[in-house]
Amino acid sequence: MKIVITAKDSYLNNYVDTRFGRANGFLLFDSETKKITFFDNEQNLNATQGAGIQTAQNIINIGADVVLTGHCGPKAFRVLSAAKVKVFTNLSSTTCAKALDDYLNNRLKEAECADVEGHWV
Repeated sequence: MKIVITAKDSYLNNYVDTRFGRANGFLLFDSETKKITFFDNEQNLNATQGAGIQTAQNIINIGADVVLTGHCGPKAFRVLSAAKVKVFTNLSSTTCAKALDDYLNNRLKEAECADVEGHWV
């Protein structure tokens, strides 16, 4: 299983990035190999529109099964859901390490819908 965490940087002990589409980057944890890889999200940081959709597509393209994030807007949520990627939100004040541990130990509740409107600040 591949788990993506929206991240402010490449360090597992730093906080989950609040914004999905405009996150600084993503930590990809592969549960089979236990390897963590960082992907930057530079192309979407300052996009005028479509950041959430493009970010969701990038995450699908790297084979993610799960996304752990602070918040996720409606368009990104629809794209991820259509690809059967499970989304877990409300992790803004959590470290990436704790979010991952909470997920692996079944302490998180899967989001049923987007938790913010599009283009929120």
